Amino acid sequence: MSLILASQSVSRRAMLTAAGVPFEATFAGVDEDAAKAALRDLTPRDLADALAELKALKVSARMPGYLVLGSDSLVALEDGSILDKPVDRADAAAHLRLMSGKRHDLWSAAVVAENGQAIWRHVERAKMHVRPLSDAFIETYLDAGMARDLGLRRLLPHRRSRRAAVRQDRGQPVHGTRHAAAQRPRLPPRARRAAGVI
Repeated sequence: MSLILASQSVSRRAMLTAAGVPFEATFAGVDEDAAKAALRDLTPRDLADALAELKALKVSARMPGYLVLGSDSLVALEDGSILDKPVDRADAAAHLRLMSGKRHDLWSAAVVAENGQAIWRHVERAKMHVRPLSDAFIETYLDAGMARDLGLRRLLPHRRSRRAAVRQDRGQPVHGTRHAAAQRPRLPPRARRAAGVI
């Protein structure tokens, strides 16, 4: 059975290629801004998971019989606020200043859907620390185009540790299984509508 990547992301395509996984990539077509607004009460961990699921479900609904991989990652600052992709250079510089000398979490989620149903999922957190950045360094960094290319997601890690996200209710790692997929609460209809899944 073929794998469909519900993303045109260069980095996600490169990861699958490097792993030797055959796949086809397609545009997910999810309105992420509308979906985030509908899911604004979720934790960063659950928001990344929900966005990955919406992407997988949307493509799976139009491509039955295929395994569809949806993924998402987001940056959560120490105060719990979430950084969206910068819209311009000034926004990118503001993001860098917010992260300078501080810790943040990078949440990454992947969901596989088949015939319109999520059958596998995995969520992981990377704890990251950005060293203090001078204004001169920020300008040089932006001039080099690095913030645009990386989307500020894997920015200048000073130290980082990775661990599987832990379920609050059972204290168990969230492993990729059909059982874990079945246990996740269903996405609210407002989020599915906002993302164009229904």
